[in-house]
Amino acid sequence: MRPILTVLLAALLAAACGPSGSEGGASGGDDASAEETRELAPDFTLNDLSGTPVRLEELRGKVVVLDFWATWCPPCEFQIPILNQVYEAHQEVGDVEILGISVDTEGPEVVQEYIAKHEAAYPILMGSESLARTFGAPGFPSLIVVDPSGRIADVHVGLIEALELEEVIATVKGEDAPSEASAPLNQPG
Repeated sequence: MRPILTVLLAALLAAACGPSGSEGGASGGDDASAEETRELAPDFTLNDLSGTPVRLEELRGKVVVLDFWATWCPPCEFQIPILNQVYEAHQEVGDVEILGISVDTEGPEVVQEYIAKHEAAYPILMGSESLARTFGAPGFPSLIVVDPSGRIADVHVGLIEALELEEVIATVKGEDAPSEASAPLNQPG
């Protein structure tokens, strides 16, 4: 019964931090005109938790998943293991980058403590709610998927499952979406 309660709690908490569901999307496949109509992602340079600057434009050529989140957002905690799974599945190939962007105002020390406790494997950057809004994130967590050419391909508000995120990534890359049976996330490792 505990797993059911956890899922219900996560759904209720997601509503507290913002609306849930996909807000936009990769408009299917490899149509060049669809890519041209996508909005160019605003460039940014943000510091990671050690103070090293990371610039979005320098990640061109990769699919970039931006996770806007906050330590005060309970559903954001549930998103971390899912993003860890996807991040680790793409590390060997190096075709996908996941960046957690904290909108916390208390500073990197508070965020570092939270991340250490919740064991995020992907890079964490210090951002702001205003940057999140620039990307179209009305609540948290919000995932923005940027295609290899630097255009916004998908905006998802609320929790997302690993397979759903892998499907979005595959679509952005012009590949067949993984099925539950073939997804690298579901194979023992």
